[in-house]
Amino acid sequence: MAITRLTDIVSVFESKWTYGDVKFGYEGEVNQDHDTQYPLMLIQPPESTIPTIYDGREEYTFEINFYNLYSQAAQSVVALQQRWDNLQDLANEWLDFVLKNYQDATVEAYLNDESIEIERVKEVANDKLVQLKLTFTMSGFTKCFRPVSNYPSDFSDLVVWLKADSGATFDIPSKRVSAWADQSGNSNSVAQATTANQPLRNGYDGANDKTYLSFDGTNDGLTSNSNCPISSNSYTVFVVAKQNAADASTLPVFSYVSGANLISVGFTENKFHSLVADGTTTLQSSSRDSSNYGLIATGLDGSTGRLKTSINDSSDAVDSSGSWDDTTTFNGAAFAIGRKKGVEVFTNTNVEEVIVYNRELTDSEKTDIKNYLNYKYKIY
Repeated sequence: MAITRLTDIVSVFESKWTYGDVKFGYEGEVNQDHDTQYPLMLIQPPESTIPTIYDGREEYTFEINFYNLYSQAAQSVVALQQRWDNLQDLANEWLDFVLKNYQDATVEAYLNDESIEIERVKEVANDKLVQLKLTFTMSGFTKCFRPVSNYPSDFSDLVVWLKADSGATFDIPSKRVSAWADQSGNSNSVAQATTANQPLRNGYDGANDKTYLSFDGTNDGLTSNSNCPISSNSYTVFVVAKQNAADASTLPVFSYVSGANLISVGFTENKFHSLVADGTTTLQSSSRDSSNYGLIATGLDGSTGRLKTSINDSSDAVDSSGSWDDTTTFNGAAFAIGRKKGVEVFTNTNVEEVIVYNRELTDSEKTDIKNYLNYKYKIY
């Protein structure tokens, strides 16, 4: 069996918390060095029992504490229950990823029935914090739990997954982001070495009070560390973002430019917009006001020259061309977030999440990803 000691379980717990700092210790040690990046997950040393000594099973009772900042300034604009709900959303997503880890046939563990307890606490101590206590019992060596949520990583050909709540390398005082790590497992990360051109990371106040990256529209932008990984003639891109200032220009959140071949997923004429070109033909569609957070789901079928784009819960707008070059691929140059390379157009926008697949997903798969994003950000 793969789980033999507490260290194995805690290592999984820590690896699945990608939203801020994680600590294995006690409540009195929270931010004792005054350098915590919130949200913080504190794993307290568990109690455990071995209910049947010949069964090879140990039941660990964990108390996991989740903390986030709740400053006096925020209290006038953010409801306390909303901040607790957001902590619980992160806790639920974290626990789902932990349990998904144990679905493999060689790793067996499960969550005991009726063992989860939640307590909500508001503290004013070392920091002004809201706290969520999650208590549950986990048994090793018996496999029965089956999570039902769908995540982008559940579908094949995921090549880029950028989440504002995960993987950002940033300076705490200035909030400037120097790198944003790809969560797809393919290392298609983005970065910006020039401090003045780095977007800002905000830990709350985005869609559904979630974390977001803010691009100033003047010089902020992130560029991929390697070429765009869309090596087929088809793709699917999901973007959750909003436009901060009215601008009729075409402003991409996700962009690719290599000669005459280009992709732009973002905004135009103050609407959400998707565009792709092969050097001869341009396919594009746009709809919905972009001053509020929106979800763009766009996919190209490169064999037919059909671009299908939906905004939020709208039906797909289809742009097709019989003259499309079906040999076109999009891996000859880097891709960018918050800017368009070459022409150097910058986007004044808040970005929550960017997901890219190296194929056009089926309608059912697109619906599952949109449901995941809408559940997380409550866009429609």
